Amino acid sequence: MAKKSNSLEDLGGFVFSTNSDFEFDSNEQQQETLANNEQRLEAHLDKKNRGGKVATVIKGFEGTDDDLKALAKKLKTLCGVGGSAKDGEIIIQGNFRDKVMDYLGKEGYIVKRVGG
Repeated sequence: MAKKSNSLEDLGGFVFSTNSDFEFDSNEQQQETLANNEQRLEAHLDKKNRGGKVATVIKGFEGTDDDLKALAKKLKTLCGVGGSAKDGEIIIQGNFRDKVMDYLGKEGYIVKRVGG
């Protein structure tokens, strides 16, 4: 039998109120995108959970989801392949780490090669 807990974390951090004048005030603020020369990105090659296929993963992007998706679109177009962008990571299908690092360096990003 599962143990029952009555903590706020179990409720998702929300407190329910019957006060009709209550205004929910979210602490989440829209994260602004840092300038290119302030971004410290990491370029990884990854084969885990991909059926043995290689993917280039760019980690460490700090900014809005729209800016992340725009950068991912530029990189996917540059390499001519598919990919995705979520949670501050850009995944490019295939081994394009050097090409992506060159492009990001020209755009002013600080890129570090991580792994083999």
